Amino acid sequence: MNKIVLHATALDGFLTEQDKINLDNVYSLYDKSLEACSKIEKGENAEADLIQSAKEIGDALEKISNENGRIHVYCFETPDEQHGEASRIIAKLRDPETGHEEFLYYIQRAYELMFAHAFADIKKKRSLVQITPVTNPCRNYAVHRIPDIDDKAHSSVMCVMLRGALLPSMIISKEFEDYSSDKFITPFALFKIKRDESRKESNMDYILDLDRSFFKLEELDGKDLIFADPMNATGGSLVTIVKYLKENGVKPRSIKFINVISALKGAVRITRALPEAEIYTLWMDPVLNEAAYILPGLGDAGDRLNGEDKGPEPRNMIQLIADYGSSIVNLYRDQVIEIEKTVLG
Repeated sequence: MNKIVLHATALDGFLTEQDKINLDNVYSLYDKSLEACSKIEKGENAEADLIQSAKEIGDALEKISNENGRIHVYCFETPDEQHGEASRIIAKLRDPETGHEEFLYYIQRAYELMFAHAFADIKKKRSLVQITPVTNPCRNYAVHRIPDIDDKAHSSVMCVMLRGALLPSMIISKEFEDYSSDKFITPFALFKIKRDESRKESNMDYILDLDRSFFKLEELDGKDLIFADPMNATGGSLVTIVKYLKENGVKPRSIKFINVISALKGAVRITRALPEAEIYTLWMDPVLNEAAYILPGLGDAGDRLNGEDKGPEPRNMIQLIADYGSSIVNLYRDQVIEIEKTVLG
């Protein structure tokens, strides 16, 4: 089997002493939140304590992110009036009562916000002349000023890792298509990577299966590599892939990792291990549990987005696309065709 393995101990080796102090401090702050959560679960009145704890954690996370410089948290970098929408989306995604279709809708909303934050928040504009359905007294056209992102679009490759990243990657690619002047369809690179769920966060292994991945090294060299995954827990999968690419001669022009929720530890690890990487996340959560799940988190984002596998073998990318149904496939038809070409040739 042609596999690449990265160990958690190697990831932690990139952390500075100050990083470790910061992480320990945030973990201590979150212990107060857990105490309040336990009281609320028992029916005690501890919501005020939880709200105060959340504020203290948020202040600490903002300070660490700002000092890092390459961790971009939506609510730390955008005007206050935009924060309510981000909070609403995250709250709906966290809610155990949010079903599959509604979860998918809010993931789409989240990535539209994140695309604007990561790519379209620029002063350079172009004029879009749009035909309309109105023909009286003549065919009408409208002019709209939109961000000019052609340079960013034409150099981008969507790098899909883990199955939960498939739809987010398609969303980002379609945003590029809609913003670009020539309806550019980003290339796709597909990586089969998983973590060993039998291990704990402290001794986790990340396994890249090259035999079941679909990419060409020469097509990634000098490109802007974009990874979109709802959750960035440990950072291990991204670091494993990029380290492999760089060791095999790929020199990315840039690396962007776009998440809905990122754990502090995963974000810091990535920026330390990959000096060219930038993290863009709608929300930052403070800690990981022993099983490497984000707290407070939103559960298994992959299962909530794609539905659970029914058979003994996990579905491949093509099967997942089929299971999305006609509404999603038709909306992202150009992206589906590009992915199918990547997988099937």
